[in-house]
Amino acid sequence: MHRVFSSKICVSGLSLVVGVGVGAAWMGSNAKDDKRHVLRSNRGLLDRVPVIPIPSVDASELIPHQPGQVAMSKSTAAMKYGFPSLANIKTRESYVTSYDPRNRTASWVIEQMSPETLYGQSDRKFCEFKEDESVHVYHRATNADYKGTGFDRGHLAAAANHKWSQKAMDDTFYLSNVAPQNPHMNQNAWNNLEKYCRSLSKHYVNVFVCTGPLYLPRPEPDGKMYVKYQVVGKNNVAVPTHFFKVLILEKPRGEVELRSYVMPNMPIDEKIPLERFLVPIESIERASGLLFVPNIMKRTSALKAITMGA
Repeated sequence: MHRVFSSKICVSGLSLVVGVGVGAAWMGSNAKDDKRHVLRSNRGLLDRVPVIPIPSVDASELIPHQPGQVAMSKSTAAMKYGFPSLANIKTRESYVTSYDPRNRTASWVIEQMSPETLYGQSDRKFCEFKEDESVHVYHRATNADYKGTGFDRGHLAAAANHKWSQKAMDDTFYLSNVAPQNPHMNQNAWNNLEKYCRSLSKHYVNVFVCTGPLYLPRPEPDGKMYVKYQVVGKNNVAVPTHFFKVLILEKPRGEVELRSYVMPNMPIDEKIPLERFLVPIESIERASGLLFVPNIMKRTSALKAITMGA
């Protein structure tokens, strides 16, 4: 039996939808392990990872508004709630990313979705996966690294999220926006989560999505916890053990709803509902060394002060 525990917390106008998926979503790759042991171990897995403090930042501090400026670029708009970390920031046509040179993939990618970005004439058949030449050759993934590995070149910012511009869709095919994903997971459960994120743009004023890899510890036979992950190709591209998505959902009255998901990088039964992968945002912050909530609280508090002043 699988159980999902979820709750909705409202703090100073910030609505946190959190949940803990206990069951197949959190089980390790060895299905023959004792289920009770696996569930007990995984239930507290994320909580054992220490917090790595990273200063928060608000986008308005980095990109000042210019007089007469009518509209922000899509990438600038994605920075509305600041950055989860500050290292190796890169901007593309319609997303912002923090690159991890050691693992040869992004630490996170932030994008904004709305009906305007999801529809257009762009076609992925005109796109090709390509090296990111802005990354030093020592720290860059190549297409050859993925060849024959059995892993998909899994988008972090999905191509289908950026149909409004062929250039924007092309930019999602940089290998710096890609990580090795289990093909069954990528093409099924993960694809369903991406579709779900797009569907939310019909119900919210703005949908901001932050996606990234996780490398989570697990208990070994000696009773100790280890972080182990595969690397592929000549450049040792890291294969994440899990992936996360943090959704920042803006409502018409300025309220912000937050949802966070973690999905293991392994074959997943499509019948498992997406709600099973909901986790507390604090779990992702502890496991990744990133911080989301301080930025969101800072932004919403500033907006609230402006509104009250008006």
